[in-house]
Formats: sequence, C-alpha cells, structure tokens
Amino acid sequence: MLVLIRGAGDIASGIALRLHRAGIAVIMTDIEKPTAIRRTVAFSTAIVQGETRVEEITARRAETAQEALEMLGEGVIPVLSDPEGCCISQIKPDAVVDAILAKRNLGTRITDAPAVIGVGPGFTVGEDCHAVVETMRGHTLGRTYYEGSALPNTGIPGLIGGFSGERVLRAPADGVFHPLMEIGQQVQEGEVAATVNGIPMICTLAGVLRGILAEGTLVHAGMKAGDIDPRCKVEHCYTVSDKALSVGGGVLEGVLCLTARRKEREDGGK
Repeated sequence: MLVLIRGAGDIASGIALRLHRAGIAVIMTDIEKPTAIRRTVAFSTAIVQGETRVEEITARRAETAQEALEMLGEGVIPVLSDPEGCCISQIKPDAVVDAILAKRNLGTRITDAPAVIGVGPGFTVGEDCHAVVETMRGHTLGRTYYEGSALPNTGIPGLIGGFSGERVLRAPADGVFHPLMEIGQQVQEGEVAATVNGIPMICTLAGVLRGILAEGTLVHAGMKAGDIDPRCKVEHCYTVSDKALSVGGGVLEGVLCLTARRKEREDGGK
C-alpha cells in the first residue's frame, strides 16, 4: 500500500511515522521553503537539507515522482517540493492524506485516490474526502469521522503545561525572519527570540524553545513563528508530540478502514 501525504510539518510527520511503522509506504510533499515551526520533528526539513531524521526514520528529498517511487525501496520517506500535488496523478497512491493544516482545502479532491483523508477543519466527508481526522485537543483528538467534518478552528492553541496562546510566538512585522535562539534552548519571559527587520519577537513566558522558524523565512505580522514549551523538557523538542501521534493513529485507522470497505465492495461485486 502506498500513501501520499500532502504537507510535511510536525503533525504530518507524526502521521508518516505511524504509517511507516505499520509497514505502509509513504511519500510526502511540501512547499519549496517550508514554514514548519517544529523543524527538528518535521520531514519537510529534508527539502532544505536534502535529508533529515525524525526519531529513527529517515526522509530524503526527491526531485521527481519517479525518483520518489525508487527511493521507497531504500526504506526512507521521500519528500517532494510539490505544493500543488501535481505528482499525485503520476504516483497513483492508494490513499491521499491532506495534512497541510491550512484550516481549508487547498486543492485536494475526493477523486485523487481510492481513499482520501482530510486532517483537521476545512474538509467534508462525501464532498472532498472519504474521511476526516480531528486535530483539536480534547476528548475527540485523533477521532476519525466517516461523515461530516472536524470541529471548526477556534484560533486558540491547545493547552500545554497550563498555557495556551501565551506559548505561541508570532512575527512582529512583515519581512525576513532572523532567529536569535535555537530549538531546545531554555528561554525566559521578556527575552528576544528573533527579529523581523530589526523588530524584536519577545518570549512570552519561560520554558524551552520547542520550535522556531528558519533563518531567512519570509513572514507576515502575526504569523506563527515560534513555540515555547513551559514543561521545560528538552527531549520533547526532538520527539513527535502526543497530538501528532494521536492524529497519526486516526489517519492509520482511516486508511485501513477505507481500504477494507473498498475491498468488500469489490469482492461483493464478483
């Protein structure tokens, strides 16, 4: 079985780990200049660096759909720079997972594959996908829906260590991002984590810098640009989050369930 995941940020990477560990072949796509905050646990880093490793799994940049298919035999996860998903028609995956997390559908169609799964809000079963996986923290996190949609986006980050919006650092202006701190660094409230055109991005609480945009990223004012973990556990910066693994479990269920349902229909028609 082959699954193509649109998006290669930290949540998409948690999905990829779940599928890969379950013996399912995975190919991922992202934009040429990824904007993942948690870069140490995002396979999108392979687009920039050529190769990256999340936990024990290696991802490698592929230049073409054919090269990506050939890489699967090497036991790695190929990552393509293909924000439009043009490679889908060439790869012909058994399932497509939209994990871009744009809070809206950026072009995924229910006809893209026999099984199409939308991750988070912006998708409706029967219209643009066959299943939706919940991304909002709480009782329904990771639940797979086979009708309807995920909960609407509230714009409020989930609680971590008792903090919600305070833990998210946002770009102070439009321009080019210049980080002054590194992922895994201990920070204090009031310290300057980065600048945009000389304007400081101030740490909003004390903790560990769990994520921050890469040098040179083009940002707009208010764009999510950093993430502080108040639990102060540096190891959390280098392992996939509970949320990513939960969502990954929901996607794994969806892929297997939809595949089984399709096989039943095909067998019933014989």
